[in-house]
Amino acid sequence: MKDIEKFLEAVQKNNFVEGHEVLEERWKELKKQDKTLQESKFLKGLINGSTAIALKLKGKDEGAKRVWETYLKYKPLINTLDSEDKELYKKALQLLETKYTLYM
Repeated sequence: MKDIEKFLEAVQKNNFVEGHEVLEERWKELKKQDKTLQESKFLKGLINGSTAIALKLKGKDEGAKRVWETYLKYKPLINTLDSEDKELYKKALQLLETKYTLYM
């Protein structure tokens, strides 16, 4: 199973911290390469989206709002990506925004 699939599964089950963790290794790997720098930034956005919801559920509203803004900053990068995982990334965006609406 791909990391992004694990992320989707974790977030679907409201395991937002786990969602953050499953993408972190891939994010670190991609940010070391110039050709995948945009994708790494996009993954950073997904990580921040999941983290923001986790913070909100812990009652840390200000931190959640600040981290969600980072998610929003990186969200548009989806339009620049040439990745085999682009469709899964789109699902991740939709899922995070659905969860955000529920909990924020």
